[in-house]
Amino acid sequence: MSSSSYNIIQSPNPTTKTSPAQSVPGATGERSAGVSSHCGNYDEHDNKLISLISARHNNGSASSAPGPGLLTNGTATDREMRWWWRTRSLNAPSPFQQFGPCGRIMKNSAMVMQIQDPASQRLTWYKPPLTVLVIKKKDSQVLLPFVQLVEWLVQEKNMVVWVESAVLEDKLLRDDVRLEEESAKFRLVHEYYTGVRSRFLALREKLVTFKDGRDDLTDRIDFIVCLGGDGTLLYASQLFQQSVPPVMAFYLGSLGFLTPFQCDNFQEQVTNVLEGHAALTLRSRLRCSIHRKGERRRESLQQSSNLLKPFSQRQSHYGELGNPKASNNNCSPSSAQAAPGYSSILVLNEVVINRGPSPYLSNIDIFLDGKYITSVQGDGLIVSTPTGSTAYAAAAGASMIHPSVPAILVTPICPHSLSFRPIVVPAGVELKISISPDSRNTSRVSFDGRNDQELNHGDFLRVTTSIYPVPSICAQDQISDWFDSLAEGLHWNVRKRQKCLDELSDLTASGSEDTLDEFENLKIHDA
Repeated sequence: MSSSSYNIIQSPNPTTKTSPAQSVPGATGERSAGVSSHCGNYDEHDNKLISLISARHNNGSASSAPGPGLLTNGTATDREMRWWWRTRSLNAPSPFQQFGPCGRIMKNSAMVMQIQDPASQRLTWYKPPLTVLVIKKKDSQVLLPFVQLVEWLVQEKNMVVWVESAVLEDKLLRDDVRLEEESAKFRLVHEYYTGVRSRFLALREKLVTFKDGRDDLTDRIDFIVCLGGDGTLLYASQLFQQSVPPVMAFYLGSLGFLTPFQCDNFQEQVTNVLEGHAALTLRSRLRCSIHRKGERRRESLQQSSNLLKPFSQRQSHYGELGNPKASNNNCSPSSAQAAPGYSSILVLNEVVINRGPSPYLSNIDIFLDGKYITSVQGDGLIVSTPTGSTAYAAAAGASMIHPSVPAILVTPICPHSLSFRPIVVPAGVELKISISPDSRNTSRVSFDGRNDQELNHGDFLRVTTSIYPVPSICAQDQISDWFDSLAEGLHWNVRKRQKCLDELSDLTASGSEDTLDEFENLKIHDA
């Protein structure tokens, strides 16, 4: 990712391998005295692993890196090699792509994505971060933490702080407001934040501002801090339609499912992140594009462009121009064309197709990698990421998926069918969603709850996994953060605990007089 000065530390063992079976030592049942003397062919990963083992043995130094134990002569047995790779794999039961004595997976150079152990993903900076983007929600209760954070970043960390230009126009942070024209309640709040306002005005000239939809932030931001609710993280994802800098989200909202950090000791937490002591959750995003059939009337095109003018301006800068699918759209120019300003849209939660204000059911056709799957007859359809599985999809009855799982969730909205269950498809596949030719009405489509558009007959939507995830910094780790959010934010599996039966009640319920006598004798004996 070229837009920020960070790397992801990962395990030296990728869990998805496309190497043939004979590239693994002993995979064909052959035993060898050492790794170096094995007669099979090794791929690049195996050669690196063998070099690592040999180097560790020759240096004679212990290492905390995961790996097989070393035997005499600096070699590891086949059993040890298999055990190590097996424990580091996400693909049960075995990561070896061999099936029986002859079968194996064919090498494929067109790999969509490489899946690695999420637990090994940690943040590291390959050069010191200098610029930080601070995003806050529009709430007076966020003003004090916002000013404290900006003041600390500028004065203590000597960082360049970027904020949205709308922050400088906040009336509570300005001293040139005509209070006589405001309400009595506003004047009271304005007076209450006098100290906060004076501290902010002292920093105002040192801040760098931008306008959403006008300024390009690509390759300008090293680090993002969000103050507010989950909407601030969605807004950060929307600003960066390619590589996203690491995002640290503080809980100052009403739900806070995606904001694991507390503002009580932000100095210590931000310092740990800047020093590279943090785990990462790579939240996948969906790349969506609308394709129109034929030419629309000029009035309708002008109306849709007016609805999304800031977004379409931003798309000219942030579209996935390096992706051939984004430029060609895999579509014949004679049959359909990409909608203006919609060469590529990246969403973090979900894309929703619904019937809008129409009284008729939606009739939507779904294709998976060009193959017709089914039609949706109901209120609509939700295509979400694992991150979005706890949002609209969960309200529609879908399962909740951990954000590290590479998948796309397809959930119907109030389907007129008793057997239409939500499904999970592999990440990287391409979904094509179109309005059925015999549908009574058109449909509406929105992206992360914004940029609402109409889908007419013949139009279709393409959705697939983007190559640009959102690196969300964990407060503890990937597992703890997610389950804490489920428990605290959604009250997942919360109920009154059933009381246990004590020994006396259990014996009484059995109805055995002999057992009761034995219990009384036991009490006397204990006494």
